[in-house]
Amino acid sequence: MSDKPLIIGVGGGSGSGKTTVVRRILDGIGEENIQLLQHDSYYRDLGHLPLEERKKQNFDHPSSLETELMIRHVEALKGGYKVEVPVYDFAAHTRSEDTESITPKEIILLDGILIFTEPELRKYMDIKLFVDTDDDVRLLRRIKRDIMERGRDLEGVMNQYELYVRPMHLEFVEPSKRYADIIIPRGGENQVALEMVIATIREKLTSIQAQEETHNQ
Repeated sequence: MSDKPLIIGVGGGSGSGKTTVVRRILDGIGEENIQLLQHDSYYRDLGHLPLEERKKQNFDHPSSLETELMIRHVEALKGGYKVEVPVYDFAAHTRSEDTESITPKEIILLDGILIFTEPELRKYMDIKLFVDTDDDVRLLRRIKRDIMERGRDLEGVMNQYELYVRPMHLEFVEPSKRYADIIIPRGGENQVALEMVIATIREKLTSIQAQEETHNQ
């Protein structure tokens, strides 16, 4: 592994297709070379609140995430150290007592809707990708995900979207697009853009490795 991992951020709205883009990068570069770190893992533990109160929280505001811990973990991974990432229960809105051990690799891939809103986190990113998808498509994907994967009902998903998701997207996520190096319209469906992104990552990684080999000679 190189002394300095390549750090890539993948941002974009909820349901924009970030997961598909991340999957294509993993497949195109090789999972053995990439360590994925998801912002969603860092939601704050709400176990001190009754369940009904937890459900009413604004999970799309930056304050809902312990980004300061994620930053410390990025710093540690960049320095070659293993970290223990929280495991979050999206149905109960609590953190598990278990953690996931994450080790450094050639590439550290950061994924999350709000990662570009945080200046301290942005400064670590060598490449910033923003996945840009129409609002109606994102809403339909979010409904499907939250019902099938996170134990929510349709009414709850729609209420959360109207109260928090859409306003927070307009206030925080959409403006963060200006920090992106590359914007990917239509997400994982945009094969041409994804091929260009993967080629750019390979080129950047090769350049870093070549610089290190020269430095070590």
